[in-house]
Amino acid sequence: MYMVIMGCGRVGSSVATALSRLGHDVAVIDRDEGAFLRLGPDFGGRTVVGMGFDREVLVHAGIERADAFAAVSSGDNSNIISARVARETFGVERVVARIYDAKRAAVYERLGIPTVATVPWTTDRLLHALTQESESARWRDPTGSVAVVGVNVHEDWIGRKVVDLEEATSARVAFVIRFGAGVLPDRRTVIQADDQIYLAAVSGSVAESIARAENPPVDDE
Repeated sequence: MYMVIMGCGRVGSSVATALSRLGHDVAVIDRDEGAFLRLGPDFGGRTVVGMGFDREVLVHAGIERADAFAAVSSGDNSNIISARVARETFGVERVVARIYDAKRAAVYERLGIPTVATVPWTTDRLLHALTQESESARWRDPTGSVAVVGVNVHEDWIGRKVVDLEEATSARVAFVIRFGAGVLPDRRTVIQADDQIYLAAVSGSVAESIARAENPPVDDE
């Protein structure tokens, strides 16, 4: 596949290098020529100096034949403009933009442009480190908005309904591993001993949801 990456900072260079190692053809755009030094001497892709939302620069980078485009510069506005140009002007099917402002990211999600909202991710990681949670996210959706994580529920939750746990944690029970098999719970499902429970929670609230699940129900305290 042919990939175009806009932004050659730590994220962009890492993504570009990884894609190149996996055998994809990659072009990287950055307005600072010195940024390409992050790619290392073994990078086999193309480098293009310029603004990633400039149509001529995008054409020079091969956007017209690109299978995917990622805007991962340090500026929200530059990222979203270049992502929209790639999607709406050049018809690139796979487009993703890195957005620091989580509220703004949600707006562009509704416009059909997947975003990586880094603030919620960072929040979860900080909370994880501060509270020393035992489980980290097993899965995140491509936008980073939702995480699925395994939790060790407090023993007092055994015998309670899944919906009670969901209400207490402000999360959804995505699935349960019971006797070695996956179970999709419904409103009648009761938590049993040795159940492995996986919660789906919005990024930024994952650590709090885990903490609530690992504590007894409030009315039992």
